[in-house]
Amino acid sequence: MRCAILDDYQHAALAMADWSRLEGRVAITPFHDHLDDEDALVERLHSFDVIVIMRERTPFPASLLSRLTQLKLLITSGMRNAAIDIETAREQGITVCGTDSHPAPPTELAWALMLGLARHVTTEHHHLTTNGPWQSTVGMTLAGRTLGIVGLGKIGTRIARIAKAFDMEVLAWSEHLTPTRCAEAGVTLAESKRALLSESDIVSIHLVLSARTRHLIDRQALAWMSPASLLINTSRAAIVDQNALVEALEAGQIAGAGLDVFEQEPLPLDHPLRRLPNVLATPHLGYVSDTNYRTWFGQAIENIEAWLAGTPIRRL
Repeated sequence: MRCAILDDYQHAALAMADWSRLEGRVAITPFHDHLDDEDALVERLHSFDVIVIMRERTPFPASLLSRLTQLKLLITSGMRNAAIDIETAREQGITVCGTDSHPAPPTELAWALMLGLARHVTTEHHHLTTNGPWQSTVGMTLAGRTLGIVGLGKIGTRIARIAKAFDMEVLAWSEHLTPTRCAEAGVTLAESKRALLSESDIVSIHLVLSARTRHLIDRQALAWMSPASLLINTSRAAIVDQNALVEALEAGQIAGAGLDVFEQEPLPLDHPLRRLPNVLATPHLGYVSDTNYRTWFGQAIENIEAWLAGTPIRRL
């Protein structure tokens, strides 16, 4: 059998797990580039029985799945992937499995973006390395400021715990968030979405994308934020109306945005989010860490072994 590993940008997949366990049973082929064109994907993947994918880097809609007639097992990092048409896969007899993931890496990246924006790290680093001005910005002190967390799940709760270590006040809000849950996390439940956005110096998003949360942060929501406030999104791009965000950043309606997710990835070279000086952006690195990679690729091997034995595990 043949197994493809897609979007292995860092050439890390083979080094992060012991693929020799499949030797003689499954031939492994990693691909290090990214293909957007469906015809090109079909040409590359039509002869593979197993495909290992990284979150939503390459979507697998019904149109693609229906053309991959050799595919029998699809493995994704994480136990949720909105870019896979699970129903079509099921109809075609394709087993879809996931892997565990750790909340620490995306939590840490969210804080890297917050701190980088608050203290203008990239601006000052650029000036230092290009003989620019010595000190050109005034940073935001986090102690005593208010962090607003949209979504208080595993990652949001960790974000709140760290904020307390910075001596920040913490508000939280989501549509069904309860006072009891907030009390357990040691944070204050905001009265409304508007209250959280208007009362927070930094807003950090930690929600699952759904029909209910798509464009939850729209033009009106951005207008409720302070001109001195920062928006951090390491969750899913479509939770924020990207066009409205660009307009708000260009107009100085908010002070800045720290972004790790984008509606189109890789982000087009001419996209305004690449050039705005009040944006600190990373190429969807929240989950890209040694601990997650070892877990994902190690469990991908376990998934293949279990599937070969006729007892699939971690099915989506």
